[in-house]
Amino acid sequence: MGNLLKVLTREIENYPHFFLDFEHAQPTEGEKEIWNQVNAVLQDSENILSGLQAYKGAGQEIREAIQNPSDSLLQERAWSSVCPLVIRLKKFYSFSLRLEKALQSLLLSLTCPPYTPTQHLEKEQALAKQFAEILHFTLRFDELKMRNPAIQNDFSYYRRTISRNRLNNMNLDIENEVNNEMANRMSLFYAEATPMLKTLSTATTNFVTENKTLPLENTTDCLSTMASVCKVMLETPEYTSRFSSEGTLLFCMRVMVGVIILYDHVHPDGAFVKASKIDMKGCIKVLKDQPADNVEGLLNALKFTTKHLNEESTPKNIKAMLQ
Repeated sequence: MGNLLKVLTREIENYPHFFLDFEHAQPTEGEKEIWNQVNAVLQDSENILSGLQAYKGAGQEIREAIQNPSDSLLQERAWSSVCPLVIRLKKFYSFSLRLEKALQSLLLSLTCPPYTPTQHLEKEQALAKQFAEILHFTLRFDELKMRNPAIQNDFSYYRRTISRNRLNNMNLDIENEVNNEMANRMSLFYAEATPMLKTLSTATTNFVTENKTLPLENTTDCLSTMASVCKVMLETPEYTSRFSSEGTLLFCMRVMVGVIILYDHVHPDGAFVKASKIDMKGCIKVLKDQPADNVEGLLNALKFTTKHLNEESTPKNIKAMLQ
């Protein structure tokens, strides 16, 4: 594929433009330590997604138990169905905590002085690729979660049953796995429409708050540069033609939307204002040029999980594009 990162010879509207090889970037010696740490997390991501995709829920068993409160057999059947599912939900939640740490490690590497975000991307393509993979996973996870109401139904039933049994002084083995504090944290996590994205937004905001010596612009410029990279790759046929997999197109779209959402949560003025370093009009147009089935979830993510879209500072034409 030639150079992993190439600055385009043309300058369009003063936004940064690069080709970043999301398919084949490999870590240099300087990247290896962080890359290995993050890779240990990312290699579990497909298992998490397949576990979520296969999640069927215990709806029928719960309904039967609720409709027949005095039938102990049905109560036992519902409880036996829900407990393994709650263990699985704990696994997903625990993974979000690992992902949060991985994201913050990458942010530190990709924003630290003396290099600019552009220079970091040029020098550390493999870490940029991992950053993109975290965002790609996050949007896939949240798309699956939003389509699965069984998750919250199962967990609500679990919590109600635990509370009732606690009142009856019953000691349940599952509380060794999911104690009350863990259940409270999981409840907050799954109450979010897009829990993984919320985790990453909070992690990015906390990263900025905790690293007071690091200028905010280092983080926001890293995000806006990544958005521009993805936009240009998507709208430039000479680059899309270099993707060896059709899935890379959707990967780029998800990453672009993910960094826009993070930018909108971290930057005081958000991503939609006229002075934004992200060409929002161009990014939305790139999405709308794709088949509707591929981008409906991504456009909804921009509508419903950003922070500043509905503010007065957002130009009317941008709001209209997302109606």
